[in-house]
This record gives sequence, structure tokens and C-alpha cells, in this order.
Amino acid sequence: MTIRASVPRPGARIAAVGGYRPGRKVGNEEIGARINVSPQWMERRSGIRTRRFATAEESVITMAVEAGRTALARCGTDAADLDLVLLATTSFTEQVPAAAPRVAQMLGASLAGAVDLDAACSGFCYALAQANGLVRAGEADSVLVIGSERMSDLVDPEDPDTAFLFADGAGAAVVLPGDVPGFGPVVWGAEGARHQLVVCGPPAAARPSGPSRPVLRMSGLELYRWATTCLPGIARQAVETAGVRLGDIAAFIPHQANIRIVDALASAISFRPDTVVARTITDSGNTSAASIPLAMEELLISKAVSSGDLALLLGFGAGLAYAAQVVVLP
Repeated sequence: MTIRASVPRPGARIAAVGGYRPGRKVGNEEIGARINVSPQWMERRSGIRTRRFATAEESVITMAVEAGRTALARCGTDAADLDLVLLATTSFTEQVPAAAPRVAQMLGASLAGAVDLDAACSGFCYALAQANGLVRAGEADSVLVIGSERMSDLVDPEDPDTAFLFADGAGAAVVLPGDVPGFGPVVWGAEGARHQLVVCGPPAAARPSGPSRPVLRMSGLELYRWATTCLPGIARQAVETAGVRLGDIAAFIPHQANIRIVDALASAISFRPDTVVARTITDSGNTSAASIPLAMEELLISKAVSSGDLALLLGFGAGLAYAAQVVVLP
């Protein structure tokens, strides 16, 4: 007996994106008062002026639901028709059950498969690549990819190395079949031998006022050196593998880790002068797996880019996992 295989499709595409930003804006003045540094120092070091922190009512799940609803509405896709919900998150603090099944249920995608994916700040790109593969292979007709993070739950609010960098939010993309490919091949990998550069573990030093929960710790300078040394070649490889030229790329949308990393990457990759470089970290902070979809949405809403433009996405972060891919913007 022969098993019938799924029928491959010529392509998959991002049909729409959506975002959710918590309502509470937190400026550098508020953070600086806790960590005893000036607002100007924080902006010089990171590029961040303000960021969003979630309230008690804004969870990884509820933010993911709102971002997903927006993306689905923008392309006219009914949640009930979704085949799969992929939720990229590193800050969901419940180990079991996963968040994605609850997100799917709240959206009305009660029959969809649903799973969490933790690749930290590169998680959205990892999930997007899997969605592309499933749709092109004929294994799914529609996939909702979400990055949702409450990084404020992982940060020691009095740690001068991390307290001003991270923030909260969610971004989503709907992936549907296409007549032509809307994704270039993903170039991904991980340097697990250097995982210790970003870890979530016990606080480095106990303080009476400090959190007892695990907190995020990172070696910022070493991360900067790794990102600016290794990732430009990965980005150029993704462009080459997609069969396009750097001059064809209308927008560079990297993970919004730090403005100095973003600027160094853009310079090292050598885009054409009019290529749009996402620098949304200035008012959003580092939202880990949510940063790329939130940046993509902001560029589209502001009309800095247009539907049909080519964008190079580049996710990177903890585990020293990375993923780069060229996509057609919705």
C-alpha cells in the first residue's frame, strides 16, 4: 500500500503582519533612577529612549492573541481556518502547558495545531521558516506565526547591564500559499559552545531588594563582537541563496538588540544608500522574538517600505542561534 503524499505548492507568502504594544511607556528617566545612570548614558549605549512594559493584564498569551487578531484581520483570514499556530517566545514562564494552544483557542482556531518555539531573539525567524516549509510542502494551508515576549519578567530591574534594554510586546504574521516563492531559503545555525553569553539563571548577587526568580544575564561586549563579526557574512549568504542582489533589498529588518549592533551590521553588509534599516528599538526596546515582526509592521504602517518590496530579516540571540532570510513584504 502506498501512502498518499501532500501536494507541494509553488510558493508561500507573508499575507499580513500585526503587532501589539503595551500601553505603558517607560522612559529612560524612570529606569535611570533605579540603576543610578543618566538617561543620556542609556541612549548612547543602546539607542533606546522609551520602551513598553506590560501590565498585569497583558500576558504573553493576551499580547499574542491581539497581535494575531490584527494580522488575521488585515488579510481577511478567519482564525477557524488556521492549520497551525507557531508561538515564538522565551519569556513564557509556565513550563507546562505551552502558551500556543491557549492562544489558538482564544483566537478561535480551536482545530489548529499549536506549539511554542524557543529560539530566543531569533525565534520569529525560525518559526517563519518552518511555516514557509509547511505551506510549500502542502502540509498546511495557513499558519499564524507569532513572537510574544514579556521580557520585563526576566530582567532584574536594578541590573545596570540589562534593566534598560529589554521590553514587552508581540508581533504576528500570517503565512499563506503563493503562486511564486515569497521566502528565500533560510540560513540558520547556532553556536551552542558559547551559550553562556546569554543565560537566564539565579541572580549574580543576592540583594535584600533583588528578585529571587531567575534573571537574564549577558556578556554585552562579547555579544557585540560576535554579532558584528559573524552575522554580516550570514546575511550576505541569505541574499545570495535567495538568488537576488544586495541592491535588490529594499529593507533590512534585523533583531532590535541594540542600535550600535544594528548600525554596525548595516554598515558591514554594505547595502545601497537608500535601503531602509529598521531602527525601531529607539521607542520599543529589545523585545526579543517580537522585535522583527513589530519592526516590519512599523515600517509598513509608516510607508517607509511598500508591499512587494524585498526585506532581509536577521534574527540572533541567546544560544547564539541565528536565522537570516529574504522575504517579500505583504
